[in-house]
Amino acid sequence: MPDQEDIVTDKELAQDEAIIDAEALIGALEDDELGPIDYIVVEFPAGESNLNGEALAELAALVEAGTIRVLDFVLVHKNEDESIDVVEIEDLDDLGPLGTIAASLAEVLAEDDLVHISAAMEPGSTAGILVWENTWAAPFAVAVRRNGGQLIASDRIPTQALIASMTSEGE
Repeated sequence: MPDQEDIVTDKELAQDEAIIDAEALIGALEDDELGPIDYIVVEFPAGESNLNGEALAELAALVEAGTIRVLDFVLVHKNEDESIDVVEIEDLDDLGPLGTIAASLAEVLAEDDLVHISAAMEPGSTAGILVWENTWAAPFAVAVRRNGGQLIASDRIPTQALIASMTSEGE
């Protein structure tokens, strides 16, 4: 029978894998091999907080396909007194499809980031904050950097704005 000290829990294995993945991320940073990094903040109003299995399964599918690598994913709840409660994904009991993602998080968000994000939130709401690397674009980004190129602008066009623009042009 193994000693209690020899028994390795799933959480310890996940922490070891996270350290290995964080080291790989640091190595990629040093080697300039990362793809573009993006983040989103999705707020769920008070009483409507429902980040369900459908969205999480889609996120897991993107990771499994190698399209993205999740660098951080946290939930922030803004209390009525403006204080915040932060839940790291790996601290949840039933991760479902996020189990493999949680094991490889680099945890790039700092407490200051979360406080800054919470300033835009309504009291009583909960937000999911997702930071990811666009691994699909890494080879292109690396080639551009190796040839002396550098990113000088980047932005997102909200889907609703694009649809509204296209609709108004068609009238």
